[in-house]
Formats: sequence, structure tokens, C-alpha cells
Amino acid sequence: MKKSIKYIAAVALCLSFTQCKKDFLNVSSPSSVDDSFVTATPSETFKTLSWCYANYRQNCVMGGYRWNDPVGSDGEYYPESGSTNNLNAILRSDLLPVSTAEGAFNALYATIAQAAKIADVIATKPAYLADVAANKTTDWTHLYGEALTIRAFCYFQLIKHFGDVPYGYENTVVTDYSLSSRFTIYDNLIESLKKAEPLMYRLGQGNINAERMSRTFCDALIGELALNSGGYQTIRTDVAGLYGNLTFTKKGNEANKCVYARRADYLPYYQTAKTYFQAAIDNKGSSGLITTDSRSTSNNPFQRHFQYFADLTVSPESVFELGNIQGGTLTTTSEYPYAFGRPSDGGSTLAAPTKTFGALRIVPTVYFGEYLNADKRRDASVAVTGSNGDGNEKMLTFVPGSKTAGGVSTNKWDENRMNPPYVAAQRNSGINWPILRMADVILMLAEVKAELGENDAIALVNQIRERAFGNAKYDFGALTGQALKDAVLQERKLELIGEGTRRWDLIRSGTFSERAIAVQQEMAAVVAGLNANGFYHFANGNDFSKYIWTKKVALTNPLTFDCAAADTVANPAAYPAWRGQYNYITLSTVSSKVVGTTHNIAIQGMFKYIDPAGPVAAALVLQGYVKTNWGVDLVTGYADYQRNILSGITTANDPPRYYWPIPFSTISQSKGKISNGYGLPQQ
Repeated sequence: MKKSIKYIAAVALCLSFTQCKKDFLNVSSPSSVDDSFVTATPSETFKTLSWCYANYRQNCVMGGYRWNDPVGSDGEYYPESGSTNNLNAILRSDLLPVSTAEGAFNALYATIAQAAKIADVIATKPAYLADVAANKTTDWTHLYGEALTIRAFCYFQLIKHFGDVPYGYENTVVTDYSLSSRFTIYDNLIESLKKAEPLMYRLGQGNINAERMSRTFCDALIGELALNSGGYQTIRTDVAGLYGNLTFTKKGNEANKCVYARRADYLPYYQTAKTYFQAAIDNKGSSGLITTDSRSTSNNPFQRHFQYFADLTVSPESVFELGNIQGGTLTTTSEYPYAFGRPSDGGSTLAAPTKTFGALRIVPTVYFGEYLNADKRRDASVAVTGSNGDGNEKMLTFVPGSKTAGGVSTNKWDENRMNPPYVAAQRNSGINWPILRMADVILMLAEVKAELGENDAIALVNQIRERAFGNAKYDFGALTGQALKDAVLQERKLELIGEGTRRWDLIRSGTFSERAIAVQQEMAAVVAGLNANGFYHFANGNDFSKYIWTKKVALTNPLTFDCAAADTVANPAAYPAWRGQYNYITLSTVSSKVVGTTHNIAIQGMFKYIDPAGPVAAALVLQGYVKTNWGVDLVTGYADYQRNILSGITTANDPPRYYWPIPFSTISQSKGKISNGYGLPQQ
């Protein structure tokens, strides 16, 4: 079992190395005695650097369900009715209190200060200088590059989530500060990482795995910084001179003193992105796209990546994943599978399985209408059932809510797939937090190639599709221009749904507002079809119906995997695939809580309409099936779906407002030089 890196153990070192103030402006340098002590050896230095990973995981990434990234797109939404947890996700961050994200904002700056200080101290060490002069990659040179990569990564998160921010004040006592242009910050970060990445180990070298930042990740991060600098984004129009002499191509209307735009000189940034995404692939080291599956239960290389998370081992497809620890004195908060996993109604402790809130839901038009039935990603990505918490599978419902209410969910993180599941307490599973995997890098390279007019981008897309379908039957033929760009964007959606990328894909592609209006219209058409006909028929041949028919059954193995073609008819408890339950009766700690013996649900009518008054429905009732609410609950709760699916966008010309407000403490101490833009609150 993994966990070679125990980030949390380094938290106590924070005070011995850099003062971790809540206010990032007061982070000051430690004494030279402290510097000498903590950098005596590479291992001691990494103990200090590991605080950065711990602080990012515990205090930066946790805010607002990872800043709402995975729940605010045309494919993903937050399920509760009237909740304020998703105001940013629905593009109404103007309704948030000004200091909503203060904890994450300040923690990012504290992490930046720590990483910057470590890099500065290493840069003066004779051992490091000798290694650089000899053109050798060593533990010292890697640690220097790793520190700079952490610093750049945290600034990247600040820009993405807050826009233009203060820059370059770390480890100084500041009494006078202002905003820096995001484009200037991007340029500085790219140049710093270009110098750092040759000094770093590739994945697999120097005992570096994907729980640490490597040259592989650094290359990809340079690509992301360049891609986002060159892509569309919402920029401020209320701060004169903020962007210097840059000119922009604008889309839509100016509103709330902001506009949706892309810098006019974007193409060189796409060229940089292309160079470094390719470098990440060339420098992949021990990582790479998983293309085979040796498991006896399945042949699904796509799902194999996510199973590594459930197995508490580092996936070979990961370029970076944030480490967690299960149980014991070093337990960390495993938020991702709790917030974004397959839902469970179980209790907080000793349930089968414990509660999974399920803050991330998949827009039903994606599951039913955008995946082809032959796509192995569909059922491994999206769940139609969850867990009751007593060892039994339970249908998800479209009644607005959480846990097993709220709609179909992501299926990539399911604690049922641990062996055994961690049932002592919720949020303690030890499953890592995903950050970047190689399929994402490959498809970002395809994205920049498509924008640059390089038609071989389609070969990269087909590489991903051949894994998804198991053969080349569904490869795209030659595509050019906008059709190629659209194909790349759609493939990213199907491959990466639920992983926090779709929102940013739409933003930088310049399609956010038009896709928001499109999905709202698609959902309206679905509801109209359900009301008029009892079902809605999609172009791919699938139906989404008001009702399905279900019954509880017993399977020899209640946890299901891939299903054979015959199972689509002969075994309705196995199709859709990748559901069921872990066999909790074998787990002594919760076996007494398991109810009954029929733990699985057989489903009829999931993709083909069954007339409730017809002979097929009557025959199913005789077989013990029960008519079960399905799309009808979406119709009843449609007002909540209208709110929860990007309701902050009302026309295709609206500039998307996806930023969190800069906290009041930062504004109030800036002597009037910092304010919130985009119509966000000031106090």
C-alpha cells in the first residue's frame, strides 16, 4: 500500500521555517540559524517542503468544494435545493459574502511564502551551486525546482479563482501593495519554471512518484500557464492601466465592469503550451496513459486509473495527485471521494458504506445523450445507483437534495471499490485527491494543436477514444478548423467529466456563455419531452424516461464490473455497469448492520422507454419489478435544476463571472489600491 509521503507530518515544521500568518502580507523571513538547520540535508529540506503539500491539501484546496470547479459547467452541477454552497458554481458569486474564500486565499499565500523561502535558501547552498555548475540533476536541484513549481502552482490557483491578485510580496513585511496583472504573473511564472524544469527529476527518477511535483508535472504546468494566459477569460475594465499595453479580442457584452476576452497576441502562448505539453509527454518517466487492463473482472483501462485511487496506490497515469493518509494519528481529510464520489446514505461512522455527500452531479443530457453506448467511460464515469448505507444498492433520484437524492452522480470515486472499504468514519478513506493525469495532458496538447491549425491533433484525440472503446472503430476521420476544435473540446468533456476541468475548458475556449445557454435549452427540451411523451429521445438512440422498473436481486458478487453484451438484456442487475455494492457481510466491523440478502438492483427501461400502460410493463410487474420514479422527479423539481445549472448566465453575450471575491482584509489594508471587480462585494 502506498503513502510514502506523509505530508501532514511536516505541519509542525511550519513555525521553525516561515511564520505561517493568516494574513499573507505579514509573512516574514526566519533566521539564518533556522535556514541552516532545515536545509542541512535534502531529506530535512523535504520535510519542510512537505508542509506546502499539507497546507495546500488541508487549507487551500478544501474551500468551497474545491472552489466549485467540478460543479459549475454544462456537464456538472450541485444538487441541493436553494443552497448557497454553489453560488460561485452557478455564476452568482456577487451574492457571496466578501470573505467567503479568505481561508483558501490566505493559505495559498502562506504556501507560496514557504515554497519561495525554501527555493531562496537552496539557491545559496554550495552543494546546489556545484550540482548546477556540473549540469547534474540531484536531490538538491530537484528540491529547488519542486519549490518553484509549488509556488507557481499556487499562484495559478489564485489567478484562476480570484483573477488579478497581489504578486511577489512573499517573505517581506509589506505596508503598501497593489494588484498585478494576471498576464504579467503568468509571464513571470512561465520564465521561472523554464529555468527550473531541467533541474528536476522525471516521474520515477530520484524516488519521485506522482505524490510529488516532478519535471513531468512542471512541464505540464508551464503548458497550462501558457494555455490559460492565451485563452479567453473574464477581465476587468474598471482598473485603468492594469493590463498595460495589451489589446484584447472581446466576446459578448461588457457588464459589471468586466468583459470576456482573449489577448490579441495569444498565438505565441499556444506555441509555448504546445512545446511544454509535448515535453511533459516526452519526459513522462514512469507515467503514461493506461492502455491495458489485466484484471479478471474487467477490461477497462480507463476505469483502471480510478481503481488505483481506491486501492490506495499511486496511479501510473497520474502526473500529480495530492496524497492522503487513512486512519491512525496522521489521518487526513479525504474530501474528494466524500464530496464528489458515488453517493451513500450511510451514517458518519460504521456504515456500509459511510456517508458520501455527492456534491457533484452529472447533467442527465450528458449521460443519456452524449456518450455512445459502446463507450466504456460512460458507466465508469456516471452512476445511476448509490448506496443505502446498510450494504444495499439504492437508486439515485432526481429529487433535489444530496446523498442518494439530487440526480445521477460521478462514479469515478466509489468507496465500495476499496478492499476493504474504510468504514470507521466518513472523509477518512485515504483516497488521494486527483490533480492531473496524462490523458488530460494529451488532450490539452490536442487543444493547442487544433487552435494552431495543426490537424494531427485528431490523432491525439483518437488515442484517447481507442482506449475508451477498445478499438479504432470509433476513431474520428480527418477534421479541420472549428470542427476539430469542437471534437477536442467534446472529447475532453467525456474523458474528464467530474475532474474539475470542464469549467476551465469552456472559459478558455470562449464558449462558456453560449454553452451555458445551450445546456439550459437542452434541459428545457428534455422536460418538455418528458411531459409530452413520457420520455425524451436522444440522437444517439437512448431514451430518458419518466419511469423505470426495478427490483432487488441477489448476485454472487454484489459489486459489478464490466458487463458482457448479453448482460444488456439477460442481466439487468449488471447493466448499466460499474455499480452494486462491496460484500459488507464479510466485513466484521459492519456485518451486523447489513440488511437482507438481495443487495443488488435490477433495472429495466434505463435507456429504452417502456410504456407504463403497455404489455412490457405488465409483464415486468408479474416478474416482481416495481414502477419507479425516474425523470418524473426531474420534471417536478425542474425549478431547482434551472437555478443550479449556470443560472447566472442569462444570454450568450454575458461575461461569465466565476471568480471568488478577494477578502475584505486584503482590500481594507491596501490603502485603496485593491478592490473587487466583476460586481463582487467590497465589504
